[in-house]
Amino acid sequence: MKRRTVLLGAAGAAVALLAAKRPGTHGGAHDEYFLALQSALRTAGLMRPTLVIDRARFRQNLGTLKGHLPKNKHFRIVAKSLPSVALLREVRAATGTDRLMVFHQPHVNLLASEMTDAQMLLGKPMPAGAARAFFAEHKANAFEPLKQIEWLVDTPARIREYRELAAGVGANAARRLRLNLELDVGLHRGGFTRAQDVAEAIRAVNSENGADGGATVFSGFMGYEAHAAKIPEALGGVKGALAKAWAFYNECTKAGQETLGAAWQPESLTLNIGGSNTYEYYDENSPGNELAMGSGLVKPTDFDTAGLADHVPAAFIATPVLKSLDHTAIPGLEGLAGLFRAWDPNTARTFYIYGGYWLANVESPPGLQRNGIWGHSTNQDMLNGSAEVKLEIGDHVFLRPNQSEFVFLQFGDIAVYDGGKIGERWPVF
Repeated sequence: MKRRTVLLGAAGAAVALLAAKRPGTHGGAHDEYFLALQSALRTAGLMRPTLVIDRARFRQNLGTLKGHLPKNKHFRIVAKSLPSVALLREVRAATGTDRLMVFHQPHVNLLASEMTDAQMLLGKPMPAGAARAFFAEHKANAFEPLKQIEWLVDTPARIREYRELAAGVGANAARRLRLNLELDVGLHRGGFTRAQDVAEAIRAVNSENGADGGATVFSGFMGYEAHAAKIPEALGGVKGALAKAWAFYNECTKAGQETLGAAWQPESLTLNIGGSNTYEYYDENSPGNELAMGSGLVKPTDFDTAGLADHVPAAFIATPVLKSLDHTAIPGLEGLAGLFRAWDPNTARTFYIYGGYWLANVESPPGLQRNGIWGHSTNQDMLNGSAEVKLEIGDHVFLRPNQSEFVFLQFGDIAVYDGGKIGERWPVF
């Protein structure tokens, strides 16, 4: 009897544990915001996958940015995160900046054509061949590449490559190719790791010896600390990581001062640092003379961090529902449909959407989830929901991108939601 009691107790505990793990029912309808956005999309005839930017929310984030920007720091727009000339113009008009950070050679050419007053800093070290391709493809206009572009270099070898490139693109001792040094401030994705190496790099860039005769010039530092926002508190957290990053940046600044002496003129150098998740931690005593950010202005889900708590999501993917089924049938497992539904009531209904498999999470209506067995489709993706999900054929599903730099390029023109309607359409890169 005791053995039976123990076995029954164990079985009961297992049942209770399973019952506790059984998913609850979730679901609902679009709230007033998404109903209004859906209506605007229908009126505009946008019944296909569309990237939408809410202009009011976007401008709210711009206001938040300006409110946090230290007075002694310039602002540089990270162009890859806002990959549209019209979108960049919106930011420039609001902030008054002409500074762009660019990460792709064709984008450098595009912006040199469309924004002839822009001051560009490369956000990653380009192969010298990519830089050469820029000069070969650039059509002469008011943009002056040797004056308005800073190429990022991260090793002595890359410095040598750019010195070899310089003379071939018209640079000389009077009109030099500008080189900015990448510093490894803790991300460990490359860049200079010792202040003494930074000093040697500055001397190599500014050297008048060699075939180029001194056709390159040191233009500043770039230190990206994207890791800081992801460091757990047990390891020092964001503030601890930033303190280390700033300490090394200051070491490099001191090395630059000692190397250049009276020629060290910080107001004429680009001392770049910061990112969307960290810019709010900077003040006038922090290193650098400019902060770079872009994603925080549209706030994809990867940027739901403490450093952007006062920013709001301003970009959504909207796509119509093509099919609505009152069951979920998995090929080869049709006979288990009832069991799946009994275990998880959120598989009661199936919706197939127009397109899919984006780097994005469902935002509205609530209660939609992906089916881990069925998988993904870029053509007609499947979403499941309970009977509580209020969604029919022709309605829109709204998703939030995980990031912007790649996702924004997948939908054609951006639809601008402004004043309750879709007004402008902004082409992407």
